[in-house]
Formats: sequence, structure tokens, C-alpha cells
Amino acid sequence: MSTAPEAAKAAKAAKADPKAAKADPKAAKAVDAKADKVAAKPVKAKAPKAPAARKPAAKKADVGAKRSAHAENRLAQILVAPIVSEKATMAAEKHNQVLFKVLRDATKPEIKAAVELMFKVTVDSVQTVQHKGKVKRFGKSIGRRDHIKKAYVSLAAGQELNFSGEGA
Repeated sequence: MSTAPEAAKAAKAAKADPKAAKADPKAAKAVDAKADKVAAKPVKAKAPKAPAARKPAAKKADVGAKRSAHAENRLAQILVAPIVSEKATMAAEKHNQVLFKVLRDATKPEIKAAVELMFKVTVDSVQTVQHKGKVKRFGKSIGRRDHIKKAYVSLAAGQELNFSGEGA
């Protein structure tokens, strides 16, 4: 009587060389036993899958309404503050750009949508700058100013933003 590993080796050898299996009676028995096991297993017939029930396609306008309602809350938070400085004034005069301090994780499309939503103007393009905070000493301790993200928002020709609060 042979052990299981020997039978497995004999079966592999019999598959590789059928003539050798005839010469070795142990291998022939192992191949026959394996064939009987395979034949004894019932073959399960697979039932055809029923097609999945589809939901009616949602209209894109409805989906957009949901997203804009959610996005409006986010858009209201993206613009942190306008930047009013000498450099910002020069950019406004030369290139019709407005500078904003924005959230660090804000994207250019979000910044564009926020400016258009809040100020009712048309935006041509948005350029962003990551400004790293300086390391400063406060007495004996060392600290760091916050990192900020600035957005240079280019307005369309003829568009203008007025931060002074006067009627345009």
C-alpha cells in the first residue's frame, strides 16, 4: 500500500508520460483512483443569472441641484478674506485681477465658482500660490506663522469687484 504523497507523485508522472504509467502498476492505480474521484463528483449546472433590475436614470439636473446645494455651503467657506495690499492693487490695475486668501485645500474650480457665486461676476482664470509660514521667535519659544494659500482671480473684461462697500 502506498502513501498519499507517493500516489500524488505517481499520478503526476502518469500524466506527464502515459507509457510510464502502464509500466508502473502503482502509478496506474493512482491515476485510476483519481479519475474515479473526479467522476464521482456531481457536476452542478449553473442557472442563468437574471438581469439586475435597473433603477430609472436620474436626470442630470436633479443630481446637479443636490451637488450645488452641498457645494454652496463649501463655496461660502472657500474665500477667507480679500487681500488688500500694494501688490494686490497693482495686480488689479494692470491685469484686472483680485487677490483672495482661500482655504488651503480649495481647488481652482472651487475658487472660480465661489467668486462667481458671491460677487456675481465672470471669472476668466484662477492662479494659486502656496505661501509657507515663516518660523518666528516669540520670546524664548519658537513658533511658526500659518501657511496660507492665495488666489489671483482674473476677471473678464469689463468686470469689476468693489470691496469698499459703495454702490458700483
